[in-house]
Amino acid sequence: MNKVLRTLLYTAATLGLLVFLMWLSPYRYLIKGIELTYLRGQTTSHYLDWKDFDTREIANNPQAIRPFAAAPDRFDQPISEELQSMLERTHSGSYLVIRRDTLVLERYFDPFGEEEKANSFSMAKTITAMLVQIAIQQGKIPSWDEPVRTYLPWVGELAGQKNSEYEAHAQALTLRHLITMTAGLDWDESYTAPMGITARAYYGSDVEATMREIAVVRKPGTHYEYQSGATQLVGLALSQAVGESLSSFASRELWSKIGAEAPALWQLDREKGKELNYCCFDARSRDFAKLGRLVLHHGEGIVDSSFLALAQVPLDELQMPNLGGEMTHKYGHSFWLFDLEEAGKTYKLSCFQGHLGQFVICIPELDMIVVRNGNGFERDPGNMHACAQMYTREAIRRFAGR
Repeated sequence: MNKVLRTLLYTAATLGLLVFLMWLSPYRYLIKGIELTYLRGQTTSHYLDWKDFDTREIANNPQAIRPFAAAPDRFDQPISEELQSMLERTHSGSYLVIRRDTLVLERYFDPFGEEEKANSFSMAKTITAMLVQIAIQQGKIPSWDEPVRTYLPWVGELAGQKNSEYEAHAQALTLRHLITMTAGLDWDESYTAPMGITARAYYGSDVEATMREIAVVRKPGTHYEYQSGATQLVGLALSQAVGESLSSFASRELWSKIGAEAPALWQLDREKGKELNYCCFDARSRDFAKLGRLVLHHGEGIVDSSFLALAQVPLDELQMPNLGGEMTHKYGHSFWLFDLEEAGKTYKLSCFQGHLGQFVICIPELDMIVVRNGNGFERDPGNMHACAQMYTREAIRRFAGR
């Protein structure tokens, strides 16, 4: 018995020492990461893990709520066995279809409910782009082609002191490069590598310090590579330009104007810290749908319609000569863009898209929005995710004629 007790005490002491050393190291963020993933049976972040982060409220305007018209049978609409299976396999929380500003299907899955908030993950990239455009409209930022160093003079500075080529890249970096994922940052996008930069940005306690270490290793505007760090820099620059937190700016200039039914939250790197604006905008599914409504309504006088039109043009169709990288035909100014064939027709889709299958899918031709939140997805490499294709096809089949 004494031997067993000694072994247990030795093991506990060893684990305690490892945790202590990790706490002292640059990898202290791993403690939070391990607690919120592996110790909860996950291998990556979770669409409800916002409850374990510091957050800042994005207030709505209770006097200006604009709910969708709601079909009386929206909760009782049947769905196909194929879709039901997909929704279950991907651990879905919600599935909504809006047609001509009417909520025609609304389905929730335990433990999620209609008043629950979901983490947007990278859908926040599209939200951030719209917020920057609003600041441009207000004259707080001259244009999308403004150098990033106007607002963040430290961008690329550490690497630039050692490498003149990197310094030249940092000087050339603009807000447009960031929002179109052509920034050329030294950033490896991974959602499962615990030692990776994306995990450090997500679980760390000082996202600005993390971004100060990132070099600009490729000439901006020459290569597309999806990098969350690019959008994080956009958000830090925007906050400097408007002189307030992203949450307060988003509340006043966007969330209170789209008719949101409830406040949203933005996850922070620490208490009273910086927004993790490349991800982590937490809201109800019906309110996410209102962002889709804004897009279908050409900005609703909130976001300039000409910008939204430009944002929904694939990069390979814009004046960006010799742009390299994959997916340039499916990405615009922070919108994912797909063509979907259904019943002999091709529909153009504009999407807010996030990790683990967060979607706001806009189908302009049908005046339709499909929203899905949850904790998993199924891929179709090089194309729109297979699960999103199914969510969209079923909505078209069921409601295009309604």
